[in-house]
Amino acid sequence: MIFGRVKPLDAILATAAKKSLHRSLGPFQLTMLGIGGIIGTGIFVLTAEAAQKAGPGMILAFVIAGFVCAVAALCYAEMAAMVPVSGSAYTYSYAVMGELVAWMVGWALVLEYAIAAGAVSVGWSGYVVGLFQSLTGITVPKELVLGPIDGGIVNIPAAIIALLVTWLLVLGTKESATVNAILVGVKVAALSLFVVLALPVMNMDNFDPFAPLGFAGISAAAASIFFAYVGFDAVSTAAEETKNPQRNMPIGLIGSLGICTIFYMLVSAGVIGGVGAQPMLDASGAGIPTGSTQLAAACSAIGDSKVVCSKEALAWTLREIGWPQIGNLLGLAAGLALPSVILMMMFGQTRIFFVMSRDGLLPTVFSKVHPRYKTPHVVTIMTGIFVAIFAALFPVGALADISNSGTLFAFGAVSIAVLVLRRTDPDRKRPFRTPAVAVVAPLSAAGCVYLFYNLSAYTITLFFSWAALGLVVYYLYGYRKSHLGRGIVEVHETDADAPPQPVPPIE
Repeated sequence: MIFGRVKPLDAILATAAKKSLHRSLGPFQLTMLGIGGIIGTGIFVLTAEAAQKAGPGMILAFVIAGFVCAVAALCYAEMAAMVPVSGSAYTYSYAVMGELVAWMVGWALVLEYAIAAGAVSVGWSGYVVGLFQSLTGITVPKELVLGPIDGGIVNIPAAIIALLVTWLLVLGTKESATVNAILVGVKVAALSLFVVLALPVMNMDNFDPFAPLGFAGISAAAASIFFAYVGFDAVSTAAEETKNPQRNMPIGLIGSLGICTIFYMLVSAGVIGGVGAQPMLDASGAGIPTGSTQLAAACSAIGDSKVVCSKEALAWTLREIGWPQIGNLLGLAAGLALPSVILMMMFGQTRIFFVMSRDGLLPTVFSKVHPRYKTPHVVTIMTGIFVAIFAALFPVGALADISNSGTLFAFGAVSIAVLVLRRTDPDRKRPFRTPAVAVVAPLSAAGCVYLFYNLSAYTITLFFSWAALGLVVYYLYGYRKSHLGRGIVEVHETDADAPPQPVPPIE
């Protein structure tokens, strides 16, 4: 029976024990780690998307998405503390709910990491092209910097940055914690400056009507800007290095999510109050779907003079309220900081593929390591080409939604896994226990379902199509080739030729 193929948790933990880490992180360090992991990409690139779906109500959408992240994070933290190994939700699911669920989670994580890397590449392109046009006065043809849905032909800058990051990953370039810390500082400073400049010129009339498309629009915006919070799992995965995790993990998780939610609300208030955030409507008064050719045409007709049409919403807002040079600086900050996110996303993707290949669920070529660079070059190049194609052709909002679908599936699976393991293995040592798990875990799973349901119809269709393809691949290959199915139990954390672990993603 497929569900009977469960990788022994003791084998995973025995290997993990060989690399146990010093417990040194307190609540302040965890909160700072969380803020660094969360703030950035989503708020930089999805503000316009949220405005088109919810109008000023996007402020409430940030609260809803943050709450779902908070309950999911508490479940994620228990599993991360129990199974502190690579593979993320894939490994947790393999140890608790069996191979088929683990495969589906790993397959969904392709959407979380690879498509997210594509979304960030498109976001980077928007800021860099906007900065170039603002500084030089040269208008870059839309055909070369936008995908077909956005009214262009191909987004060349997005594809180039994705391929450049792929090349760096093949060479083995890995950002240091110091570089990451500097980039986090750049992003936080840029957003703080935005709040300081935008809030004083706020016009309260811009908040009316608050929810022009109703609560359905706010829910749809929450499902999209969930992307702005991905990265909080950097805190969860640090459980192994946390002093008194039962006390400090909730402080770090809830503290960082709470601070980031307030930050996001201030930034969105600055956008709404400064330039307005009313959505573009069609002739019937309904909201025009984001990521549609209809929206691209409507924006082109008004000369992209609304924030919902901007590909660099925050920098555009600053230019509109009389701070063009600061807007350019913010664009420069995004241009410098966002490639590190692409790198971390793609690094995480290749690491999961690597582990799945070592488990026999994917062909061995996926775990082939370059003899000189000591990196999994084959899977890295394949991932990079995949990311570049999607970045070149699809708008950022569509890519973020697709990424969210995979992330929500994985987080929902982890929430269920926590409950299952509490029942099947109640005596297992848990360095961190999810508080009120009988309430928090179902709430987390329900929250993930709620946000998933509010994604666009084509995103949901694409997710289930991707899942169906995954089942076909599993039954044609993984089910027959699985090492666990053939009676081989392997844990690859300490393999000499394993590529290094990624540092926590900096969102």
